[in-house]
Amino acid sequence: MVGNSSPSKSAPEVGSNAGKDHEIQIQYRTLSIHVDSMAESKPKHQKGVKTADPASALRQIDVHRITVDEVYTRFSTSPAVGLETNAVQRRFKDGKNVISSPPTQYWKKALNYVFGGFNFLMWIAFIVTILSYEPLGEPNPAAFNLGVAVLLLLVIVISATFYALVDWHASRIMNSIKTLIAEEASVIRDGKHQTVPARDLVVGDVVALSMGDRVPADLRLVEVSSDVRFDRALLTGESDMIPGTLDTTSENALETRNLALTSTFVVQGCCTGVVFAIGDNTVMGRIVAMSGKNKFKLTTVQREIWFFTKIISTLALGLFCLSLILWAAWLKNSFPGFETASQAIVNSIGCLTAFVPQGLPVCVALSLTIVAKRMAKRNVLVKNLATIETLGCMSVLCSDKTGTLTVGKMSVQTVAFLDGQFHVEAIKQVFAAEGSHSAPAALRALHQVARLCNGAKFDSATAHLPIEERQVKGDATDTAILRFAEELSIPTLHISTPALLTSYEKIFEIPFNSRNKWMLSVVQPRSDDGRAKTGPDTDRWMLVKGGPDVLFPKCSTVLKADGSVASLDQSLLSSLLALQERWSNEGQRVLALCRRPLDSVKGFEPGLTANDMEELMYASLKGLTLVGLVGIRDPPRSDVPGAVKTIRRAGVRVFMVTGDFKLTALAIARQVGIVTQEKVDSIKEMRSSDAAKRYATLEPPAIKPSEDEGDRALLLTGDDVETLEEADWNAVIGNYTEIVFARTTPEQKLRIVEMTKARGDNTVAVTGDGVNDAPALKASDIGVAMGSGSDVAKEAAAMILLNNDLTSIVVAIEMGRLVFDNLKKVILYLMPAGTYTEFMTVFCNVFLGMQLALSSYLQVCFSITNDVVMSIALMYEKPESDLMLRKPRNARTDRLTDWRFFFQIYLFIGLMMWPCAMSMWFIFMGQQGLGFYDVILVYNKWTDGYKGYTIDQLTQFVNVGQCIYYVTIVFMQYGGLLAVRNRRVSLLQSNPLWGPRRNLVVPMGMIATALIAIVNLYGPGLQNVFNTTPIPGMFWGIPFAFAFGILTVDEVRKLLVRSYPNSIIAKMAW
Repeated sequence: MVGNSSPSKSAPEVGSNAGKDHEIQIQYRTLSIHVDSMAESKPKHQKGVKTADPASALRQIDVHRITVDEVYTRFSTSPAVGLETNAVQRRFKDGKNVISSPPTQYWKKALNYVFGGFNFLMWIAFIVTILSYEPLGEPNPAAFNLGVAVLLLLVIVISATFYALVDWHASRIMNSIKTLIAEEASVIRDGKHQTVPARDLVVGDVVALSMGDRVPADLRLVEVSSDVRFDRALLTGESDMIPGTLDTTSENALETRNLALTSTFVVQGCCTGVVFAIGDNTVMGRIVAMSGKNKFKLTTVQREIWFFTKIISTLALGLFCLSLILWAAWLKNSFPGFETASQAIVNSIGCLTAFVPQGLPVCVALSLTIVAKRMAKRNVLVKNLATIETLGCMSVLCSDKTGTLTVGKMSVQTVAFLDGQFHVEAIKQVFAAEGSHSAPAALRALHQVARLCNGAKFDSATAHLPIEERQVKGDATDTAILRFAEELSIPTLHISTPALLTSYEKIFEIPFNSRNKWMLSVVQPRSDDGRAKTGPDTDRWMLVKGGPDVLFPKCSTVLKADGSVASLDQSLLSSLLALQERWSNEGQRVLALCRRPLDSVKGFEPGLTANDMEELMYASLKGLTLVGLVGIRDPPRSDVPGAVKTIRRAGVRVFMVTGDFKLTALAIARQVGIVTQEKVDSIKEMRSSDAAKRYATLEPPAIKPSEDEGDRALLLTGDDVETLEEADWNAVIGNYTEIVFARTTPEQKLRIVEMTKARGDNTVAVTGDGVNDAPALKASDIGVAMGSGSDVAKEAAAMILLNNDLTSIVVAIEMGRLVFDNLKKVILYLMPAGTYTEFMTVFCNVFLGMQLALSSYLQVCFSITNDVVMSIALMYEKPESDLMLRKPRNARTDRLTDWRFFFQIYLFIGLMMWPCAMSMWFIFMGQQGLGFYDVILVYNKWTDGYKGYTIDQLTQFVNVGQCIYYVTIVFMQYGGLLAVRNRRVSLLQSNPLWGPRRNLVVPMGMIATALIAIVNLYGPGLQNVFNTTPIPGMFWGIPFAFAFGILTVDEVRKLLVRSYPNSIIAKMAW
């Protein structure tokens, strides 16, 4: 026995655990798909060839393909004796049956938070400031230096906190590895049944399992009871019980049923297996290893911030080093006494603190948080803040159909037999009453298949409600057919659902799956109803429901409306195909309902095991009688056409990826605006086009539609996707703007995503809701799960649409672009004053021998308080009018910062700001009797007695001048803030106090930054430590004129850009 818990407790336990380990299920699904695709595209690997790719390693597993006798031979064991003690001892050298915990990287993350981004510059500044306090500041260390060091440390703590907030990503895989491994295992060794610790299992051990046991290692089944069932929910995310078999059922080791995989449960029956993999070599072990090796992937906004950080940091470090070198090589010798070593270090630190926008990490985190809250109000939940901006880069949206583009509430509209079509409402009105007209006899058979071959069930808690109001557990298609069959009551034909359910019992079922595209049920008359059964309806039946294109080839006869049977020849098949095409063109999903009497199935006998029955049903899926067709309508959501139009206007291509029939998919695509062209190419036309040759040789980034050639539409099926080669994909992704992928499987959906991402610098978003969609959601740049979807899909996705509505994606795109826009504005606001204007004071001090016009404290304080408070207003800015008319940002080539950006900072706004601030310094010094050349190029002359002033007086002049400089840039930023609120539009059309661009946070920020300035200058504690001081009244007023001037000049620039869009000024505009 494996484990100590009873069966009644063990089985439910896995279900509860499965919900916590969705990452395992996503990895399992992805591995399974890759193993399948490798099987189709690559030759089998040779034995013994090692590979780091988990899918390749799993592909080499072949133990499921060999016979039971060959299994015993390969592993040198036997069913009666098992392994001998000596063999077990030898095999212990291969390691214990323990799955290694994935290596934790918390220390790396912590180091990244503390030293990453601009923080490493702040650490350099902090360390040298401490050194300048002691020992370099001896014998009288300045309290100012210590205060600056404390402030720098505070900046580091704040920045690290916000880096962690943005980057926080807790992997929930395997909170406890121990819970995934069985404690004990029942084995046969030396011919005896023994219970051993599961960790001591070795390859070749013969393990016995019974109901309730957890599988302790990967086993090849060698003996099974007829009713053995496994719960693989931990791996697959699906609760269906999987039967165990002796023979292989799939080439894929992850899908075959003659393997029992580690950590799954035996929920029924018993079996025996031979261990073929233990510990980290098991499927579960490989999945855990994959999770630990997943490299951290930067989001687009993180890449852009890192790119910007590298540029600024390189400049800052370079200037810092240059400043120290100049002091050591020139100033110290040429102007002795100008600066001590401690002063030189503190002043050079200004190159770091001045050039670095310390408030940027805080601003980024706040901006993302604010937008995330906005999105949450619109029913869009973003799981990772840093992914928000990626939404703005979206260039391709692969959308599901059902429930996303459509209402998701299907209803049967029409039914058809070979020689008659009937609307469901007409059937209810005309045939349902007693003594009504003679109803088509074939409705009886149709009702039987619709009700008994159905995977949906009514929730018993709502059984008292009308049929339309009852809760149903099952997919939308089965739900529609279930409601239709439940309501169908025709007395003249004795059609009654309660009577049907009483008369028949289901003895076997193959559920619908995306590969088969059909569902099968086997029913037989109930033996306990006490009545004799006569006629064909009392026999055992094979009932099948599925896609007409899949089931038509398996039908040999067809039912007429009067109940008679006709041979299904080519002419009749053509008429049925025409009917299917017509319904599909109307947007209806068409299903074929078929049946076959089991008496005609060779090999059928009562009491067959589930495995034998399944094999027999697959082999006997032919010679069916087509009972009828049902047309199911799932109308498009009323707001979807408008949403698709908006998304496409934003430059995003919308591809439909659905499991529906191609004409149904195309009809819905036309109705919602995904396809607008009359001519829709097929794969044959695509391959024969000139574009196919043109795109065949292009580099991947160049494979994208040309704006000059207009829209082109393409319709591909899953079968088409299977045949596409690399050159074909180039033509598909590069030449077409409107694509419908129909009858696709989850594996093909993953391939579509991967092929689209690999071309045209596309940023791909994918919608999905099922467990099988998880690999595609995970592989995409932006996985979008539905609120009603599976937990596994939600775990794989980056974003969840709580209302299952495509219009929410419009919100997501807009918010993603808004984040990028607002971040750009924030940096444009921070840099001219917070770096450029601050740096000029350091430049003048180090290179031009002038006293520092802005102290280190005021530099840092301005950056992390005044600037941050004011920039919050930009984070609340609403989208500009043309935001959703722009092309998607190319995440590879369109940077957050480019030459236009730096031109605006350093040669436009900044070039107005620093001369204005510097002029205030010189005006004040002039009022004290110190002219321009008395202040600049002074170097070591600024000592006691200079120009008749004591050193205390000169120091006071500097302290006041520094505070004047500080107040000047504080209020000049009013103009800077108002200037960057809009890229093109005038402030007159977008003022912050009223109108469509109202933003009351702007005046609030202005008041807050003024209050901070007052506290800095008049706070007694700050005056004592950092030498701040009150300033003359005139210097509180003049900066407002500067702010107005900056705003006015920028308004003129915007006017020129709007008036002359092709001018050089417009081309230089950010």
